[in-house]
Amino acid sequence: MSIATSMLLLKLLSEEDKYGYQMIRELEERSEQIFVMNEGTIYPILHSLEAEGKISGYSGTAENGRKRKYYRITEEGREELQKKRSEWTSYRKAVGRILGETE
Repeated sequence: MSIATSMLLLKLLSEEDKYGYQMIRELEERSEQIFVMNEGTIYPILHSLEAEGKISGYSGTAENGRKRKYYRITEEGREELQKKRSEWTSYRKAVGRILGETE
């Protein structure tokens, strides 16, 4: 599982509980269509995060009345998000230094 993808999903879930398709749409919108994922990509990542105890799933009803599986971040997931953000910052700075970008 990519550090970036799981970090982005944990970030979305740190804001509020969401269902899978909702996360797909939100990633597309916020990234201006840079992060375009399908269900075959996102659900295995969500299942892995759930198996690791980083998120938990529960059944709920969406605004349109349809049953959905919602996900929420756990305390362990919040800690993982902080760790991944720190790793990402270090990675981004290192790439910037190699490319000659100033901070």
